[in-house]
Amino acid sequence: MSSHQPTRPAEPAQCVPPQWVPSRRPRTARDVLTVLAVALLAAATLGAVALVLVQVGMGMGVVGIVLALVPLTVVLLGVRWLDRWEPEPRGALLFGLLWGGGVAVLVSLVVNDLTLYTVAQATGDLDAGVVAATVVSAPVIEELAKGAGVLVLFLARRRYFDGVVDGIVYAGVVAAGFAFTENVLYFGQAGTALPETFVLRGLATPFAHLLFTACTGAALGLAARSQHRSAAWWLFPVGLLAAMTAHGLWNATSLVAGSAYLLVFAVVQVPLFGGVVALAFWLRRQESAVIRHRLTEYARAGWFAPHEIEMLASLPRRSTAVGWAARAGGKDAAEAMRRFQRDATTLAFRRQLAVTGRTDLHRHAESERDLLAAVTADRHRVLAAAAGR
Repeated sequence: MSSHQPTRPAEPAQCVPPQWVPSRRPRTARDVLTVLAVALLAAATLGAVALVLVQVGMGMGVVGIVLALVPLTVVLLGVRWLDRWEPEPRGALLFGLLWGGGVAVLVSLVVNDLTLYTVAQATGDLDAGVVAATVVSAPVIEELAKGAGVLVLFLARRRYFDGVVDGIVYAGVVAAGFAFTENVLYFGQAGTALPETFVLRGLATPFAHLLFTACTGAALGLAARSQHRSAAWWLFPVGLLAAMTAHGLWNATSLVAGSAYLLVFAVVQVPLFGGVVALAFWLRRQESAVIRHRLTEYARAGWFAPHEIEMLASLPRRSTAVGWAARAGGKDAAEAMRRFQRDATTLAFRRQLAVTGRTDLHRHAESERDLLAAVTADRHRVLAAAAGR
């Protein structure tokens, strides 16, 4: 860490951070609304799980819940790995998780079952109803229900959407919640095929729903980086269509029997997943490059030392810095170091949006002052805690 003071302020004409508009509601009112929304979503999630337990029975339902925690943990760890540079607010992530596990599941269960019974009654063929629900209703309704949750987060917390990574992260938690409740249903109904079902859904394809809904999240992430505020209203349907198509093709392969299914899985699904993983690595490298480049511009104005830039642009060095702070100043110093890293990263990403013309600049001076003041205060807290121990 460096205790130096900047030799001059960053010049607004050359170093313009993105807009940050404080909430117009009092904080207490916003907090109450947040708690109320989370409580309602938690109730919806409990209702969805209870509905599933009624269908599969309490005994198998408990088994399903325990097993469903495995893929849920895997997916959430993957989302956390992708979200390392600028972690999204926990309240927003919890909102997305509960929306997926509650609202999206309830809507999907009702509409999919209605589709199955309607088609079966109209055709006199139960198999036709199953096909209609699996290939048509499920991809459309489930992606609509999950995508609606991502859209709500985009509209309510747009300032947290800095790009594609953030969109995928929010889509990922919504998809994780949905997959959890759905897995409880599938595991609970599996009977003697439970081991096979768990391996297929819990271990082989835990990221399936994330891959579908990520199309919607990425589209909204692109909209957040667009100069046109209306971009979301045409990018969202495009992403949603891609999610529905991918979901429909995936479900269609489940109707293929035997070795043909394994062939489709190996030739189509595995390379698709590999491509998404490669994209995730590329996006993380891009974020590192943005942080280094944009904070270097602030460093030239004296706001950061060179060694701080090297630390902030490397995840391993960030972890090392937090460890050093903890040893030097205890928990307070470690938390201050994390805040320093978080605020500096926010500054870099918002500046990236500004200098590329993808945000409104009319309040850039206030935003820059707030973020630079926060970074300076965080640095002083680390040094004070380290010196006082």
